[in-house]
This record gives sequence, structure tokens and C-alpha cells, in this order.
Amino acid sequence: MKTKVYAIITAGGSGRRMGGSIAKQFLELGGKPILLRTIELFRSLSFDVEIILVLPPQYKEYWKGYCVTNNLWFKHTLVSGGITRFHSVKNALELVPDGAVVAVHDGVRPFVPKQMLERLLTFDLKAAGAAGVIPVMPSIESMRKKSYDNAGNLTGAAYVNRDDYMFVQTPQVFDSTSLKEAYKQAYSPNFTDDASVVESKGYKVVFDSGSRFNIKITTPEDIKLGEIILNYQSS
Repeated sequence: MKTKVYAIITAGGSGRRMGGSIAKQFLELGGKPILLRTIELFRSLSFDVEIILVLPPQYKEYWKGYCVTNNLWFKHTLVSGGITRFHSVKNALELVPDGAVVAVHDGVRPFVPKQMLERLLTFDLKAAGAAGVIPVMPSIESMRKKSYDNAGNLTGAAYVNRDDYMFVQTPQVFDSTSLKEAYKQAYSPNFTDDASVVESKGYKVVFDSGSRFNIKITTPEDIKLGEIILNYQSS
């Protein structure tokens, strides 16, 4: 690719839902840390991707030690995570120049199909008149919207049409100039992902097909599901 491509891999969380002593991104799946499998997705592409890895400050030395011990000498840059995902991405964007393509990807999504990843990273944003493209999947589950009383107690859950909703995945891909400009905004709790930050600035974001394999590993059950996917992809 003529345009330089960057991947910001966000792995700044503590993984408290896993309940273990180590952050979820470092748990092993098929003998490798989940995070390493995610990084390998970008390293397997037919074009170069500059990898920026966002880690909790207390895990940066742990990761460096792991790489040395396992002879992992591939090029990547470490950035300390912030108090929220928004602040983590903002920190990483300081290393990304204008005029590039930048993908922001969850460090615990190690199963993005290669074809999907290449399609997103080479998406013609200019032709689409958009600042970004994000992968989405239709909802296949019944859904209800919760309601609460003034004390915050759950009082009910009303039916909603699942066809009105879709699941959003990563990597979310943007032209770096627009993404950096969007991240100059003050933080808002309404920012649920990078696309929401970009859209709040008035930029257009378009959708592309996601994948059922592209799970986000956040619970012990997800580890089991990940093992099944890994075995399937290896067969």
C-alpha cells in the first residue's frame, strides 16, 4: 500500500471479569497469549502495518520480558494506557501522522478473518466520502430495553425490535487526520467506541460486514469458545 497503515491495538484493561490474577490479554490460548495472537493478525498481512500497542503501565515491563524470553523481536511501539479507552487511544494517536490509515482494534479479538482485515484496511474511504469504516453484525438474539426507578432499581424490560440494532466490532478504520481531529474533543461518557468519537465531530462513518468468528474475549466462557474457534481454524 502507498498510504502508510497504523494499527493501534488497545490492551489497556485489567480484565476483571476474568477473575484471575493476570490481565485477560496475557492469558494463553493454544499456547500463546491472546494479545500475541491479535498482533500476529496484522503481521500476517501482505503489506506493512506499524503496530502501536497500548498497555497498562504496570504491564509494560512484563510484556517486554515476555518478548525477550520468547525471542519476539518484531517491531512495535508501546504506549501507556489512560484512565479510559478514549484516553488510551488519544495517547497512541500522538505517534500517528496525518494522511495515514489507522485501525483501532481490541487486543482481545484474535480471530478477525484475514480477508476481512485486509478489506477494512484497504477500504476506499475517499470514494465513500467517509472518515471511517467499521465492521458490524446483525443482532440474532431477542432484545429488551431495561427501565429503572428513581433509586436505580430495575423495574422492567420492554421488547425492542432486534432488526433496529446491530453489533459493532473492531478493527475500526479511519483516515488518521480525521481521527486525530476528533480526538481533540473533550472526553464524553457517550463515546462508546472510536466511531462515536468521529461521528460526534460531524464526520461520516460507513459500515462493512463483520464476522461471527470475531469474538471479544472477556469472560472464562469466551476462552472456551476461543479454543473451539482456534481448533476449527487450524483444522
